[in-house]
Amino acid sequence: MTDAAPERPPAADTRVPEFWRSLGLPGLADVHVHFLPPRLLRRVWAYFDAAGPLVGTEWPIRYRWSDADRVAHLRRLGVRAFSALAYAHRPGMAADLNRWTLEFARDTPGCLASATFFPEPNAPGYVAAALAGGAKLFKVHLQVGGFAPTDPMLDQVWGMLADAAVPVVVHAGHAPVGTPHTGPGPFADLLARHPRLTAVVAHLGAPDYRAFLDLAEAYEQVRLDTTMAFTPFFDQFVPFPADELPRLRELGLAGKVLLGSDFPNIPYPYADQLTGLARLDLGDDWLRAVCWGNAAALFDLP
Repeated sequence: MTDAAPERPPAADTRVPEFWRSLGLPGLADVHVHFLPPRLLRRVWAYFDAAGPLVGTEWPIRYRWSDADRVAHLRRLGVRAFSALAYAHRPGMAADLNRWTLEFARDTPGCLASATFFPEPNAPGYVAAALAGGAKLFKVHLQVGGFAPTDPMLDQVWGMLADAAVPVVVHAGHAPVGTPHTGPGPFADLLARHPRLTAVVAHLGAPDYRAFLDLAEAYEQVRLDTTMAFTPFFDQFVPFPADELPRLRELGLAGKVLLGSDFPNIPYPYADQLTGLARLDLGDDWLRAVCWGNAAALFDLP
């Protein structure tokens, strides 16, 4: 009797290790994972529970667990590298968030040291401190933060990150609910000012996929993450245009598409993200690049 073939795509979280092993990978690298201070995390989950105005739909959190249990689950899945993305939604909180996330990364093997910022006079100082403290990744959420990426108080910060070649995950798209500061226009204005910025556009820029693919092609250091894209939950609202899949494949093979999940703040199993990517039928080389290789190159993973 022969062994059963690995399940591709995985039907459940328990089958995820079979998925990446069948691709010959050492594991997964997920650039869009959230860990937050407990009090803030409770507030974020309460906002999702209430289907707040920036959520716009029922959104039951799947992995409402302790930090330790969520880290353990990522390890069971084989996620060898992951972020701890926090984002400030008002002045005066980013520096404290950075202290928490950097300490969390120091205490959590495999966690990429993450930080954030907000348009305020002291932003350059605490961003410099985070960089000195080992931050490898930043996150800003233009929708939740309610600020323009071209706010003059951030100009020095963007320049510092561009000079340091440290990536920043930017929720720049309109999904799930647009604001005056989201969409490809404001983000394009930012890139015009800082063309060397290493930016990772969350959610492939949904729903303006085409425009954000254009920006990833136009700017050498602009990348996209797959967060929630191609899952049944997300596709019912903002499906990716099928005619753009060849271009997505080219960008992935060029190092410009990275795996993201939004774990734990998702209303479905983690495996759904990988299932959605596998069902695109863009080839094993593309899956290997997106699920591990592109992030490994960007963050110099062992």
